[in-house]
Amino acid sequence: MKIEVLEKNDTDLRIVVKDADVPLMNALRRLALAEVPCMAIEEVVMIENSSILQDEIIAHRLGLTPLRSNLDTYDTPEECECQSEFGCQKCRVTLTLDAEAKDAARTVYSGEIISENPEIIPVSDKVPIVKLAKNQKLKLEAYARLGRGKTHAKWQPVSMCAYKYYPKITIPEEKCSLCQKCVDICSKQVFTIKNEKIEVKDLLKCTLCMDCVEICPQKTNILKIEWEKNWFIMNVESTGTLSPERVLQEATKLLAKQLTEFEEQIKAEQQ
Repeated sequence: MKIEVLEKNDTDLRIVVKDADVPLMNALRRLALAEVPCMAIEEVVMIENSSILQDEIIAHRLGLTPLRSNLDTYDTPEECECQSEFGCQKCRVTLTLDAEAKDAARTVYSGEIISENPEIIPVSDKVPIVKLAKNQKLKLEAYARLGRGKTHAKWQPVSMCAYKYYPKITIPEEKCSLCQKCVDICSKQVFTIKNEKIEVKDLLKCTLCMDCVEICPQKTNILKIEWEKNWFIMNVESTGTLSPERVLQEATKLLAKQLTEFEEQIKAEQQ
């Protein structure tokens, strides 16, 4: 299998995967969504809340606030040695929030959350938590743990993980005065006209919708849209809790682990 990086930044990764198949691509996609762990607030202890919002709503907002995660330092609760429902320093992070509106109404943002570990902090400090009126106060203590997306969406490290076939377009050799129809119907602007002949402007934008083929006026030597066998384009959009490449690395490790366990079970049944 060969991988080519098309685009990459802190939260987005777009790659071309060659010599793979659909089961493998779908396994990586599902693992990234449901099995790769990340940190999120699980429990909130309200010390004082005089805002208009109920404790449960504030706790829900805190839980859905993405936190930067460190998979090398912390263990998931089920794998931690403490095996305690309260957790320990190896599987739990304590965060506090103490905000007050003294002279005028103000909005409390995620940047005001203080963590005992400077590495485990909100991805963005601009997530609104609650709006306090004058003299209102919010004081709480929250506990974050590693979890998996199959348990709750707040533990999904990606907001999007998808793949599609790598497009393959064959252009007619003969010139056609009606090719402008194929160009105009493409919403992704894949084609352009040059020297009275249709050309591919951006191959990777093609979604294989076949609209251009259906409208093509030619009866023979028509525009042909196909896909490369065992070639895929994969897009990973991280919430910021983990880098997109780390998400794929962890998904690959989990797949290898699951396959090994499956192989061992088969051998055990055969004995």
